Amino acid sequence: MREAVYTRKYSCASEAAADIFGGKWKVLILCYLCEAPRRFNELRRLLPEVTQRMLIRQLRELEQDGIVHREIYGTVPPQVTYSLTELGLGLEPIMEQMIVWGERYLAQDQECLE
Repeated sequence: MREAVYTRKYSCASEAAADIFGGKWKVLILCYLCEAPRRFNELRRLLPEVTQRMLIRQLRELEQDGIVHREIYGTVPPQVTYSLTELGLGLEPIMEQMIVWGERYLAQDQECLE
């Protein structure tokens, strides 16, 4: 497993942020967790293209970086719920802006095709 972001040396803060967002699925995971806490299988359904192994890896990295909290319930079978930590909640405005930008980009792309 990789080293936590907050233990590494960076030349600038944007490099640390890029490490947190790095990974094909992390941005999508964070978007869904901004909406509400999610159970693992719920995230699997929302992200059908991601393998179980990769989803676990990305979630563990986000947890290791202090962005995501993993809650394990003592039920049979065990239930696991993921939510944003207080630090992770600070990403909500960033995620909202990414969505707005993405919508504008897609609308512009559609105009170019017409």
